[in-house]
Amino acid sequence: MPTKKTGLYANIHAKQERIKHGSGEKMRKPGAKGAPTAESFAQSEKTAKKPPRTKTHRATRSKRAKSRHRAR
Repeated sequence: MPTKKTGLYANIHAKQERIKHGSGEKMRKPGAKGAPTAESFAQSEKTAKKPPRTKTHRATRSKRAKSRHRAR
C-alpha cells in the first residue's frame, strides 16, 4: 500500500518541532546544499490545498430576518 508523501511545509514544521525538543539538528541556511530552493517553494505553493470557501455575510440571514421569515 503506497504511503502519502508529506509536503515541504510539513517537513519543515516537523524538523522545527524536533529541534525545539532538543534533537540537536539545525535548519539549513538558504542556498546551502540540501536546503529547499525557491523553485521547490514555488512548486509547493502550486500544490497546496485551497482553504474551503465560507459563506459571505450576504448569504446568511440575520436573526431578525429569520424571525420575520418564520412569522409569515
